[in-house]
Amino acid sequence: MNINADMGEGYGHYNIGNDDAILHLVQSVNVACGQHGGDPGVMREVCLKSKERGVSVGAHPGFNDVWGFGRRQIRMNPNDLEYLVAYQLGALAGMAAYAGVKVTHVKPHGALNNMCAIDKDYALAIGRAIKTVDPSLYYLALAGTEMEKAALDLDLPLAREAFIDRLYEDDGNLRLRTNADAMIRDPKVAAERTVRMVLDGEIISVNGKKMPTKFDSLCIHGDEPTAIAVAEACCKALRDAGVELVTLPEMMKG
Repeated sequence: MNINADMGEGYGHYNIGNDDAILHLVQSVNVACGQHGGDPGVMREVCLKSKERGVSVGAHPGFNDVWGFGRRQIRMNPNDLEYLVAYQLGALAGMAAYAGVKVTHVKPHGALNNMCAIDKDYALAIGRAIKTVDPSLYYLALAGTEMEKAALDLDLPLAREAFIDRLYEDDGNLRLRTNADAMIRDPKVAAERTVRMVLDGEIISVNGKKMPTKFDSLCIHGDEPTAIAVAEACCKALRDAGVELVTLPEMMKG
């Protein structure tokens, strides 16, 4: 199994999350590309440290919304969204080149991810950006959503994602963060749920509904104060259960 985390979301003098600690736990990272967070120096630094740790690097494009940290929904023409995502993919590819690493996947951030899960036009716009900039990149898509369908429709490499620290609605979509219980912050609860998800191949909704789901990667939110404790507990629990943790490219190659 692969565990990924969003990081590089600070900028200038502002640090968000504990990137160094997270890098010692996960096998893949999704790096902010300068719109909702991140800047050239931060992107380069995360890429360099990822190379040192043998961690695969992905792009984490979001809305141009630093003040809202990319968690506010923005309505725009899908073509404009496509170019905005392509712009961010190019930015990270440039910074990754300084570290001598190749970007391997693309995962939308925040509100963009939530909107792409249910909006076909948005999901396809991101897919078109990937296909134009680098069609070898995996579209890391929330399992069972319009993003997954878009990757298949566009014949893009697809990796399906589920979440360690988020609750799900009965329709398979993530519970919005506007709900106080959207995040799972208890390491023990997160670890138990994660092992069950991986071994049983199913997600349990907030109302207890069992949803058989195929996924290749599990995400932990690096900006949460409880991220390190949750990640440590989940990694240990998975290894204790006999699950090997690998980078996303290794996961997809079997």
